[in-house]
Amino acid sequence: MCASALPPSAASLSLTIATRESRLALWQAGHVQQLLQARGHTVSILGMTTRGDQILDRTLSKVGGKGLFVKELELALEEGRADLAVHSLKDVPMSLPPGFVLACVLQREDPSDAWVSNRYARLEDLPAGAVVGTSSLRRAVLLRALRPDLRIEPLRGNLDTRLRKLDEGQYDGIVLATAGLLRLGLGARIRAAFDASAMLPAAGQGALGIEVRADRTDLIDALQPLADQPTWLAVTAERAVSRALGGSCSVPLAAHARWQADGQLQLQAAWGDATGAGQPLLLRAEGRVAVSEPGQAEALGAEVAQALVRQGATAQ
Repeated sequence: MCASALPPSAASLSLTIATRESRLALWQAGHVQQLLQARGHTVSILGMTTRGDQILDRTLSKVGGKGLFVKELELALEEGRADLAVHSLKDVPMSLPPGFVLACVLQREDPSDAWVSNRYARLEDLPAGAVVGTSSLRRAVLLRALRPDLRIEPLRGNLDTRLRKLDEGQYDGIVLATAGLLRLGLGARIRAAFDASAMLPAAGQGALGIEVRADRTDLIDALQPLADQPTWLAVTAERAVSRALGGSCSVPLAAHARWQADGQLQLQAAWGDATGAGQPLLLRAEGRVAVSEPGQAEALGAEVAQALVRQGATAQ
């Protein structure tokens, strides 16, 4: 695991970052570029359009899931056109293809979901039948648990596109990741941040991950000073829950870990079944242990996943 206290890399590298071309993805790549340049490396950015960016008329759960946002970037790494790929960690599949590794996880931004609306300050203020937009099955199931009287409609596109659709009046409100809004200086659009107890975040939400080829040991070493160990341990536990339950865009699954004052890691998870009629089934579980290395975080995630399974959750 990377550790933020390690000394600078002895040798400077000439690097290319592969990234999606949305404004948020380019900001994230630029952030990593600045961090690497500050350590003496030469860094350029290769913007790419992924299948996930191209298919906007269907939900991700129906067209291939999270992998649609990373396949083209991984091909660029494989062919040597880029050296590293910067991802929103919640968009990264739980198991990477052979030959690729998650080399670094940066310090996390606010992982919460944000309520964004031009008319209503809170979800509770919406009248029955109001339209709320989200592209996430996780958010849809959690929203229905909070307000079964609302209409939850699909909302695809990058962050700017989603905000434009809201401003055009297509929705009474939308739910977005707080981190993306803050990173782009759009915090003023947030009417309220959901408490995790009501809207549990997705695994890895708010964190940036850097993917490289597994054989690039020089690059893995160079990335170590950028990493944040507390964030990495937390998202390792979260991703372990998703991995155990086949976490993908086709499964309404949430997992969020928070460090407690006593140094223990508390992990909460929720699993939903959106296939039934009426209000969807929603199961919750949590665990809390002392964690100091990745194996312990993985074990915590596996334990919480099994608690969901014992309640009736199924892997998909």
